Amino acid sequence: MSHAEEKDPRAQLRYRAMDLLARREHSVHELLTKLTARLPEHSELIPEVLASLQRDQLQSDQRFAEAFVSSRIRKGQGPYRIRQELQQRGIQTAMAEQVLTDCGEDWFKLAADVVGRKYGQQPCDSFQERARRSRFLQYRGFSSEQIQACFDGD
Repeated sequence: MSHAEEKDPRAQLRYRAMDLLARREHSVHELLTKLTARLPEHSELIPEVLASLQRDQLQSDQRFAEAFVSSRIRKGQGPYRIRQELQQRGIQTAMAEQVLTDCGEDWFKLAADVVGRKYGQQPCDSFQERARRSRFLQYRGFSSEQIQACFDGD
């Protein structure tokens, strides 16, 4: 950052925001929170700077949501948990639903893959074991129908 940019608070905020965006996609809510924490003396300018980043297509909640969903699917998380985490990060419910629908993931297959990775080929032969596996999948964010489908073959 040049000496002139250090004096201009908008340039300083933009520089910090772009630094964060260079590392990974962020939602507007995340950027607002982080920039407010780092530069509280310029908090009134942050919305203006974020709007300019969106106009320049350097920040997009849509792009953030798509990258976030993809990341969470790779981690084996289900749609309920992903939706909740998106909402915590300031993504509107309609956008979250749209991104989850558009990702094309087979949630039933993902749930089966996740339980298979965790428990391998060990049979689920007791009620307690089935309950334990169901709680695991529920914590991961899968629906009761998706969880039930994992046990239908047993």
